[in-house]
Amino acid sequence: MTDSPDAFFMARAIGLAKKGRYTTDPNPRVGCVLVKDGVIIGEGWHVRAGFEHAEINALKSVPHDQNAAGATAYVTLEPCSHQGKTPPCCDALIKANVARVVVAMKDPNRLVSGQGLQKLLAAGIEITCGVLEQDAQALNPGFIKRMNQNRPFVRSKLAMSLDGRTALASGESKWITSTQARADVQRLRAQSSAILTGINTVLADDPQMNVRGIDEVLQPIRVVLDSQLKMPLTAKMAGLEGRSLILTGSNDLNKRQALQAVGFEVYQLDSKEDRLDLSAVMAFLAEQEVNEVLVEAGSILNGALMAGDWVDEWIVYMAPCVLGDQSRGLFSIPGLHTMADKKNLSLREVRQVGPDLKLTLSSES
Repeated sequence: MTDSPDAFFMARAIGLAKKGRYTTDPNPRVGCVLVKDGVIIGEGWHVRAGFEHAEINALKSVPHDQNAAGATAYVTLEPCSHQGKTPPCCDALIKANVARVVVAMKDPNRLVSGQGLQKLLAAGIEITCGVLEQDAQALNPGFIKRMNQNRPFVRSKLAMSLDGRTALASGESKWITSTQARADVQRLRAQSSAILTGINTVLADDPQMNVRGIDEVLQPIRVVLDSQLKMPLTAKMAGLEGRSLILTGSNDLNKRQALQAVGFEVYQLDSKEDRLDLSAVMAFLAEQEVNEVLVEAGSILNGALMAGDWVDEWIVYMAPCVLGDQSRGLFSIPGLHTMADKKNLSLREVRQVGPDLKLTLSSES
C-alpha cells in the first residue's frame, strides 16, 4: 500500500514530467522531486533529448545553502544506469548521497530494466517502486510500446458530423468542427512524434501536417504512405521545418530522386497487393524512434488500420451538424457482411470541446 506522502510527492513529479510533453522525443517524459525532512528542496524534468535528465536538473536546483544528502528522490521512471548522450543518473544520485529513491515504474527497455534500481541498492540506497505506476505509464504510452513491442503507440484523429460523415460527396470538409476542436487537435499533434496520412489525403487537401499556435514544440515527423509515388513535387509539406517522409512500395528511381531533391526522404518498404504492409510501416517507424503516431487520414487508410487492429486510441470529434447520406463516411472496411463482423470499440472518455463532443475510444481486446 502506498504511503500518502509518497503519492503526494510522486504526483508532483508526474506534473513536472508533463512539462516535457511536447519536447522530449524520442526520450520519455520524466519528472523528479527531491524531498528532505518533508520539504521539497529541488525538482526538475527532462526538457529535451540530449539535454540533462530530470534527476540532474533536480539536483542542480537544490539551493547552495542546502544539499541532497539524506534526501528522498521521487522519479517517475527508473533512473538510467548506462552512458548515453548524458551520464548515468544513478551515479549522480549516489554521489549526492540520497538516502532513498521512490520510482513510479521500471524502465520498459528490457535491456536495462531493473539495472538502475540494482545499482542504487548496491550503493545502500533504499528503493520503493510502483508508486502511482499507472499515472507514470500514461505519461509515455509510445515509449513503452516501442520498447516492449517494437512499434509506436498509434492514435487516429477523426472529425465527423452527427450522422457520421467526414466530408460532402464532393470532398469538401472545411470545416465540420469548431475552432476549439481544431485547437485541441494542435495539442494532439504537438505531443506526437509523427503525423501519418495517406497519399489520397495529400492529393485532395495538400495538408501541412505541422503544429501551429503552440510555442516550444518539436515539430513531428510528417509521414505519407504513397505506394506508387504520386506525391506532387509542389506539396506544401516539402518546404516545412522538420522531416517529411514518404513510405512507398515503388522502385521508380527517377521519381524518388525528384522527391528527394525537393526535401522529401523516400523509403521503400514491403507491400502486399499494391498496398504498403502496415506491419512493415510500424516496424520502420519504431526504427526511426517514433513513440507516438497521430493518424490524420481518410476512410481507406483508417479502415485498413482498424481492420488490422493497429490503432491504440481513436479520437473522434463529433460536430452538431448533419451532412446527409450522400456524404463520405469514416471507414472503408470491405468484408463486413453480418453483425458478427462489426468492429467493436470501448468508449473511454467523452467531453465537450466548444460546441463539439470529443470521444476517446479504444479497440475491444
